[in-house]
This record gives sequence, structure tokens and C-alpha cells, in this order.
Amino acid sequence: MTTTIIGFPRIGHHRELKFATEKYWRDQITQDELLKTAAQIRENHWKLQKEAGIELIPVGDFSFFDNLLDTANLLNVVPQRYKNLNLSPLDEYFAQARGYQKGEEAVKALPMKKWFNTNYHYIVPEFTKETKVKLVGAKLFAEVDEALKQGINAKAVVIGPYTLLKLSRFLGGKIAQDFIPDLVAAYSQIIERLGQKKVQWLQIDEPALCLDVTAAEKELFKELYSKILEPKHSVKILLQTYFGDIRDVYEEVAELSFEGIGLDFIEGSYNAELIAKNGFPTDKILFAGVVNGKNVWRNHYSATLELLKKLGTDAKVVLSSSTSLLHVPYSAADEDQLETGVKQHLAFASEKLTELKELDALYTKKAGSKQFLEKNDALFANVKHPYNPEVHEQSDNLKQSDYLRTPERKVRQQLQKKEFKLPILPTTTIGSFPQTRDVRQNRARLRKGEITRAEYDKFNEDKIARIIKIQEKLGLDVLVHGEYERNDMVEYFGEKLDGFVFTKNGWVQSYGSRGVKPPIIWGDISRTAPITVAASVFANHLTDKPIKGMLTGPVTIFNWSFPREDIAPKKTVTQIALALQAEVLDLEANDIKIIQIDEPALRENLPLRKSNWYKEYLDWAVPAFRLVHSKVQPTTQIHTHMCYSEFGDIIDAIDQLDADVISFEASRADFTLIDQLAAADFQTEVGPGVYDIHSPRIPSEKEIENLITQIIKKLPLEKIWINPDCGLKTRSEKESFASLEKIMEATKKIRSNVNEANGTL
Repeated sequence: MTTTIIGFPRIGHHRELKFATEKYWRDQITQDELLKTAAQIRENHWKLQKEAGIELIPVGDFSFFDNLLDTANLLNVVPQRYKNLNLSPLDEYFAQARGYQKGEEAVKALPMKKWFNTNYHYIVPEFTKETKVKLVGAKLFAEVDEALKQGINAKAVVIGPYTLLKLSRFLGGKIAQDFIPDLVAAYSQIIERLGQKKVQWLQIDEPALCLDVTAAEKELFKELYSKILEPKHSVKILLQTYFGDIRDVYEEVAELSFEGIGLDFIEGSYNAELIAKNGFPTDKILFAGVVNGKNVWRNHYSATLELLKKLGTDAKVVLSSSTSLLHVPYSAADEDQLETGVKQHLAFASEKLTELKELDALYTKKAGSKQFLEKNDALFANVKHPYNPEVHEQSDNLKQSDYLRTPERKVRQQLQKKEFKLPILPTTTIGSFPQTRDVRQNRARLRKGEITRAEYDKFNEDKIARIIKIQEKLGLDVLVHGEYERNDMVEYFGEKLDGFVFTKNGWVQSYGSRGVKPPIIWGDISRTAPITVAASVFANHLTDKPIKGMLTGPVTIFNWSFPREDIAPKKTVTQIALALQAEVLDLEANDIKIIQIDEPALRENLPLRKSNWYKEYLDWAVPAFRLVHSKVQPTTQIHTHMCYSEFGDIIDAIDQLDADVISFEASRADFTLIDQLAAADFQTEVGPGVYDIHSPRIPSEKEIENLITQIIKKLPLEKIWINPDCGLKTRSEKESFASLEKIMEATKKIRSNVNEANGTL
């Protein structure tokens, strides 16, 4: 056994899981049909890995929605309100992820947050006084049985108790330590049951160990695993970490009786220094994450072999991916439209399996392996990224003043209130409206050459005119054009900028059935023509109300693309910011006086260790955003939007973006972030989302009214906006319009009860 991976994409080669799951949600197929599709996907993926030569194959990495939610359900960490629905286990699971509504019976979904420093989202488990942790789920064991029956050398996979506790929320006065005995018993049972099935390895994922670990958290980790590992089992335990290094617990991990330790040597390069300083126990197997699980470029074999050589350990080494391959597309072989000069440098999930096998052959000096190294070296000697001297001249000559907007925000905000004369609690949406089937068909027909550009544009203009009328009828204060021309908030901009290349089938799961197709940054970034101006100007001529121009911010475009690895992120993000600055100024020149620059991914690439937050990321990410809007007039109002991340600990950095208004997700979670904003004397006006667009349920007027009331009690009235928590692209028109109607009814009712003089109800 010399090769493995941490996990594999589960959406299927052509997103078969997405389409089957959504059909099931629409009652178009039965649960048995959905389960059959899922089983076929798993079989295909296991077969692919086996045929590629991967010797230890993960089983349990498949999920219908989210692996952390899988683990919670495996361990009976399911709030009673979902059990009270009396649904099948699968439907109860989906209710936790998406919410549930049937007639008068309605339950909100559990909160959703970003998975560490990725664009993948996890569902936040909930521990309360009623939580009774025990092994109840059958999914993991059923999938293990499937794999063993198919002759797969299965490595069972489950998220570990430390990460489960670290990422969960605790209500009713409960704390993590309250659940240690039951968690120990449950994980011990998992190991025992896997042993009965003759499974040789269990991979326990503990990425939370790559965060800063306090002394108390270290004791929690040690208490959990000293007890779980105490009885000797036939199953070997692999402690798998990823997304960083484990400097705070390396010695403790080495001392515990794990048979294998999985370390990330891509994002966790400091792990190599830990081994050099402390050694690696020779009685354990090192699962070395040397093939990048989060980017799409070919592995440079010479560099990887040099890294392995420098580790200098006498322990057995198994080569692995640095993270689950969940974060990259399925196969680059599909991308025959790409130029050879680009495609030859790409390695998606399937190609990374081959890379592991070839690296293993080189590392173990197998006969005939030298050809792999020669071919790889020749590839890396012939990389030709497009170079734009004008872009470099512009970015190289930036001054500090180019990042500063004047006058200061509090002065601008008063000027803007006079400019727009909006009511208290102004209402708006985040940008997109539902992408109905006819919208997608119109885009596909243009791509296939079945209609002209003029016909395509006319269709979108009719859609814009319709949605403007609908927003006016609803009574919204600041309108949007609906984004019918956009396929994706990043891909759309990438297509309009030089320096990007695009895939046909490069889908990556974001959450549940939702996938994104990240662009690939190949050369220098520049803007050659206006991108959003025409649609915004067309909408502006249709109404007397303010139209909000909509852009994706530079940090999000970078973070939601596959970036180059040969230049510093700061350089690429600055190039994107300069391109977007030109777009912002064009919008302003065309009388678009409210402009939203979305940065939902701002926190996403934040280093896991707080000591690195500013010097490695925020010190260039925040100025890049400011560069985009620094030259607009004081009366032009700059909005931004963020969602589904832990923003409370970077509030100062968010305020430093110097936006005038920020909207963010709040409908699923409690209002902890609002409390943090109030405590920090946050200066930006805020729109906490009052409608969860990721759930199929329509909130009641009373529910929204209660949310707004809570917000008013915590924040200054003059700083509050009312909006959904995200764009409406993925929802149906029926859900969207009904929910917006509830928002407006609730807002009008609150407005009528507000004392504007003192900002109270």
C-alpha cells in the first residue's frame, strides 16, 4: 500500500447526482431511483480509482449534501424539531440541510458556513440539552459493504469528533466537554463495527487541528483520542489533516497510538519543518499529501520528489492528495476545446490519480519510471503564460493614494442620504433573479449559433423590463436588472476579461446540488471593453427608482477561480482590481450611482492561523477592494455583499473595505454577528439578510417582522437595510416573488411603528 487519496468528487462525471437529487426534490423520481443513481456513481468512482492504481480507496466520502451533516446524522446529532416531522431518514436529512415546508408546517434549515478556506459549504450541527450522541446511522456501513462486495480495498472515512465539536454550535448552556463520553463510545463502536467487516483502515478527518489550537482545545483533543484509541482494534486508524499544518499538536499527535498520520505538504508546508525538527515516529505510516487537491495544475515531480527526500524519515510513506479532490473538477480529458498549450498543464481529479501512481513509481524507483520524470520536466520547461506589459506598468506604478477614497465615509453617507432620499429601512435585493429554463435556453441557443446576438439581447431586455416592473410593484426601493445575461458571478466576468480560460465540464460542488465552474487564470488580467454597463443603463431608463450596478469583486473572482501558482496572489488580484475599477467608473459615468461590488469569498482564502491573517492575505485583499472604488464620487454609493462565513473575527478588516453599505447572510444563523457589529462600532451601513434563499420554504410575514425587530434593537436605525441574504438565481420565481412580498409587507409594518426621532419601535 503506497497510494491513496483523501476523497473524490461525488457529483458524478456529468453531475448525475445533482440532476437526480433535484428531480427527487421535485417529486419527479422516487427515493429508490435516487439511491440507485448514487450507488452507480460510487461504483464508477471506486472503479476509476482502482484502475488508476490507487491502492487504498476512500469509502464514506460520498454525500447527498454534506459530509459533516452525514457525521452528525450518523451520531444522532439531529435536533428534535426535524425528528418531529416524522420523515424518512433521507428526507429528515434533507430537511436539516434545506428546511422543510408543507402547508402550515415549516422548519428552518440549519445554518450553513464555508468549509475552512474553500468555497465548499458545510451544514452546522447543533448540540442541545436534548442531544443524545449515539451510533444510529447506517450510511457509512452500507457503503463499506458495497465497496467490499465490488472488491475495493476500502478505507472507511468519517469526520472526527474534534472537528465535529469545533464546527458545531451549542445551545442551552451545553459545551463540547459535555459530549465527550458519548462521542468516545460512538466512535469506538464505529471502529468495532468496521473491524467486524474486516476493514483494514479508518480515516478520521480532523482538519480543525490545522487551526490555532488553544491549551484547552489540545486537552479536549487528547481526551477524546486517548480514550477512543485505548482498546486495541484490528482496524488501523489514520488521523487525516488538511488545509494547513498541525504545529500546535504535532507532538501530541505523534505520541498517540494512531497507525497513520496524514499531513498536508501543500498548504501545510510547515509540516515539513515539524518533521525536520521533531522527527516522525517510525512505528507509524506517514500519509504525505503532496498532490494539490485544491488547484488544477500538473504536479512538478522533481519538486515533489525533492520535498519527500528532505523529509528524511525512515517511516513508511504513502503518497496522497493534500485534501479531498472534492475541490477540483472530475477530468481534464473532457476539455478538448482548450489549446494544447493550456490543457497539457491541467490535472483534474482523474489526472491526479495518475500523478500519484507515477510519483509513487519514481519515489520507490520502480523499473521504467524514469520516463515519467523526463516527460514531466519537459512539460515544466515549456510553460508560456500570456504577458501584458501595459498591465504590469499600470500595477507597478500604483501609489498609496490610489487606494484611498475621499471624503471619509460618515461624510459620504450624509451626502448619499440627500442624494437618494430613501425611506428608513430601505429595501433591495442582492442582485440576481431566478434563472428560469427559458433564460438558460436562450443562452444555450446563442452558444450553439441558433440565434443572433441581437435576438439574444432582445430576450434579455424583455426579461429586464419585466423584472423592473415586478420590483416596482413590490415596492422595493433600490432595483436591480436581474442578471439574466450572466451564467455565473465569476465565470461571466472571467469571460469578459483577458487572461482567463474556461472549461466545458469543470464543475465543482459548492453546497448540496449546487455546483460552480471556476475559470482558470492563465495569463495577465485586463479589461478590453465594458462588461455590465449596457444592461444596467437599459434598466436605468425604465424606472425613476435607483438602479444598482452589479459587479463581482476582485478577491472573489480570484478565490473562485483556479489561480496560477507561479506568481503571488497579490499581483493577480491587483490586476483584476484595476480591470474592475475601469468598469465602476464607466457605470458611474453612465448615471449608475449605486454600485454593488460583491465579495462573498473575502474570508475564504484567509489563512487558518490568525497570526498569518494580515501579512499573508488581508494586507493585500482589503486594498484590492478599495482600489476598485477609490475614484468614484462621494455621492456614488458603494455596496458589497458577503455570505455564509465567520465574519465576526475580521470585522475591522471588513470596515476597512470602506464600502458604504454591506449586506450579509443572517436568516439561518442567530444574530451573533450583529452583536459583534454593534460592539465594534461598525461604521458601514448593513443589510442583514432576512430571507434564506438557499431553502425552498417561503418565510411568513411575522417571521421576517421578528427578524427586523431584532435587528433594530441591536443596530442604529439609520444604518439598516432590508434584503434577502443572497441572490435569487437558484430559487423559483414563485418562491422569490412570494418571499419578497412578505419582506415588503413586514418592512412597511415595521416602518409604521418606528419613531424616527429616536430610532425605536
